[in-house]
Amino acid sequence: MEYLPNICFAIALVIGIGYFAKNVKKLIRNINLGREVDLSDHKGQRWRNMALIALGQSKMVRRPVAGILHIIVYLGFIIINIEILEIIIDGLFGTHRIALKILPRSIYGFLIGFFEVLAILVFVAVIVFWIRRNMIKLQRFWKSEMTSWPKNDANYILYFEMVLMTLFLIMNATDIQFQELGSGNSISQFVAMGFSNLSDGTLHIIERSAWWLHILGIFGFLNYLYFSKHLHILLAFPNVFYAKLTPKGQFNNLEAVTREVKLMMDPNVDPFAAPIPDSEADIPAKFGASDVQDLSWVQLLNAYTCTECGRCTGECPANQTGKKLSPRKIMMDTRDRLEEVGKNIDSHKGEFKDDGKQLLDDYITREELWACTTCNACVEACPVGIDPLSIIVDMRRYLVMEQSAAPVELNNMMTNIENNGAPWPYNQMDRLNWKNE
Repeated sequence: MEYLPNICFAIALVIGIGYFAKNVKKLIRNINLGREVDLSDHKGQRWRNMALIALGQSKMVRRPVAGILHIIVYLGFIIINIEILEIIIDGLFGTHRIALKILPRSIYGFLIGFFEVLAILVFVAVIVFWIRRNMIKLQRFWKSEMTSWPKNDANYILYFEMVLMTLFLIMNATDIQFQELGSGNSISQFVAMGFSNLSDGTLHIIERSAWWLHILGIFGFLNYLYFSKHLHILLAFPNVFYAKLTPKGQFNNLEAVTREVKLMMDPNVDPFAAPIPDSEADIPAKFGASDVQDLSWVQLLNAYTCTECGRCTGECPANQTGKKLSPRKIMMDTRDRLEEVGKNIDSHKGEFKDDGKQLLDDYITREELWACTTCNACVEACPVGIDPLSIIVDMRRYLVMEQSAAPVELNNMMTNIENNGAPWPYNQMDRLNWKNE
C-alpha cells in the first residue's frame, strides 16, 4: 500500500502520454495525406519568422489588448508548467518538492513565487477573454460558422486554465511545509488565510487532492488539444516555419501548364511535332483540388493550426459586404473533412474507402469560392501564417480546369481576352474612340 500512489501515478502518466502519442501519430498521418511540396529553401528566413511570429507573437500584438493578454496566458501557462518536472519526479518516487533538495532555498522560492504571480496574471487574462467572448460578444466570435462546438470549445479551454491556475495556488497554500519556508509563497500566503482554521490533517488532504487534480488536469488538457482549436499551441511553430515566403500576390503556377504555354509561344518549336509524352511533361492526375487529398500537406497543416480567432474573416471584404465567404470557415471545413477522411481510413484498416463526399460542395460551396476577391487580407491578418486563399485558388482551379464550371462573368472575361486582348467587350480598333467624344 505504501507504493500504491506511485503506481497509480505511473499508470496515469503512461496512459496520458500514450494516448497523446497515439493522437500525434494520427495527426501526422492525416497531414501526410496531402501532396508533397518541397519547402526546404530559405531556412534562415524561416527560423527568423518562427522566432518573431510564433514565439515572439509579433502579429498578435497588432491588436494590443488581445495580443498582450494572449502573451500573458501563453507564456504564463508554459512557464508555470515547468513545475510539472518536479511533480512527475515526486509522483513516481514518492518525494515531496524534490527541487528543494537540489536548488538553494532562495532560488526555489523565487521560482515558485514567480510562478504564482504568473498564475494570477493568467487567471485575470482568461477572465478578460471570457468577458470579451461571452458578454461583450465581439462580432468575429459570433459568425455563422461559430456553432455550438466551436463556441463551447473556446470556453472549455478558458475554464480549464482557470481551474488549473486555482488548483496550483491551492496546492501551494495548503502545503504546510512550503508555507513554513516563508519564501516563494508570494500569492499563496494570502490564499492560505482562507484555510487558517483547518487542521493539519485536513490541509494535507486538500493539498494532496489539489496536487492530484492539478496533474491529472494537465494530462487531460494535453489530450484534449487534439480535439480542440488549441492544437495551435503545438502546431503554430511548424506552421509559421513552413509558411509562404514569396510575395502574397504571387500565385503558384502549375508547372505542366506553364511548360505548355512556353512551348506554344516558342517560335523554335514545331507546332505540328509530336506532343511531349505525359511522363516527360509531368501532367498531374488532377488540376486543382476537390478534396483534402488534392491539397498539399502544408495546407492540411494550416487547417489543423487554425485558431478560429476570426481575424481573417474580420478583415475579409467579401464577408464584410454580406457574402457567404468566411476564410475561417474554409479552414474549419478543411479540417473537418480531413478528420472525416482520417476516421474513414481508421475504420477500413488503413485504406480510404470512397464515401461519396468531398470537400467541394459537401463542405465548401462554390458560392463561397467565387466570392473571394483574392486580396490576401485573410493571409495578412492571420497571426500564425495560415493561407486560406491557397485552398480557395486550388479549388477554383479544379472548377475551371477540370469541370469548366467558371461563373458566366469569368467566362465572358476570358472570351474577351481571347478575342479582344482585354477583359472588355470592345474591338481593339474601338478602344480609343472615347478620345473623339
